[in-house]
Amino acid sequence: MLKPAQLIRIDFSLLVLFSTVLEEGHVARAAERLNMTPSAVSHGLRRLRRLLHDPLFLKTPTGVAPTEQALALAGPVAEVLARVDGIVSSAGPFDPKTARRCFSIGAPDAISAIFLAPLVSHLAREAPAIDIRLLQLIPQHHGKPTSQVWEATLAELDAHRLDIAVLPIGPPPPRFASRLLFEEDFVVAMRQDHPLAREPSLANYLAMRHMLVSAIGDGYGVVDAKLAEEGHARRVALTVPNFTMALIQLGESDLVATLPRHLVARHADRFGLVTCPVPLPWTPDPVRAVASRAAMADAGIAWLFEALAHCTGPGAESPFVAQSR
Repeated sequence: MLKPAQLIRIDFSLLVLFSTVLEEGHVARAAERLNMTPSAVSHGLRRLRRLLHDPLFLKTPTGVAPTEQALALAGPVAEVLARVDGIVSSAGPFDPKTARRCFSIGAPDAISAIFLAPLVSHLAREAPAIDIRLLQLIPQHHGKPTSQVWEATLAELDAHRLDIAVLPIGPPPPRFASRLLFEEDFVVAMRQDHPLAREPSLANYLAMRHMLVSAIGDGYGVVDAKLAEEGHARRVALTVPNFTMALIQLGESDLVATLPRHLVARHADRFGLVTCPVPLPWTPDPVRAVASRAAMADAGIAWLFEALAHCTGPGAESPFVAQSR
């Protein structure tokens, strides 16, 4: 690892030069984009080659081609440049109409399927140069109580590796800002004209072939735990890794699935699904946007936090309307 005295001697502009030559595949075109002469770009590449102990780019009949080392560096260099761009951009006044930023949002699959479409639409209108990196979050159960399954995500927020998380979580610790977006419970989803829709009793529900969504392939979920409390069990005939696959399978089979109400409401028409109530007592779970209070000092993150609330909270532009029979 380089010491600060060594780092300060590295010319950051060389990384910009490297990235531009990599994108263009041509020294002269890179020079034109950078408002430099081709000889200045070539000189910068020579400095970078000495620094990184690799040729980086080899001449071809049509320009230059990256070496394996250059290709390996492409991702890390792009990440560094994006981070610097974000730091510099966040230092000035934030105007969503003109800001060029990239934010990271983490959420479980079922929750991101609810807010992502309205958020993308909102950004296209209000913040056209804002980019989003969406990360799928998976609760870390491993025998932990429910209050602790999102501890790893909170640590990511603390470390600023994640800007905002949208989670089914109670009030977080005081070092976090949070906003209740909606409350989520479950419905039983199935294709139109399914026999269970006509007679949605507990006995008929238990007799069905069920589908479970599990990113890790676990065949035992929260519904099974609820059923066990009541002295019942169901047959999980199919386990799939994500909710989109589950919605597709429901529309094309006799399987049923107990899924989050808002998820099904948003996508029921598209997949030809209907719902009936879960024949079990169920307390809705709060879904909150969460960010560290330190991060909320960044006007861009604070704006995105409010945008998420606008897209998912009461009075959102695309209200959730479920089709039930």
